[in-house]
Amino acid sequence: MKSFLLACIAAGIFAVVAVVVLNTIQEPVQRAFATSGVRL
Repeated sequence: MKSFLLACIAAGIFAVVAVVVLNTIQEPVQRAFATSGVRL
């Protein structure tokens, strides 16, 4: 039971870190597709 709870906590921490990293890497769609041929 102890190892299961530790695994759940580790998965939660990994998910939070992944969200933070992906939010800093990705750029908004308005900036990513800012060309003369695209209308948003």
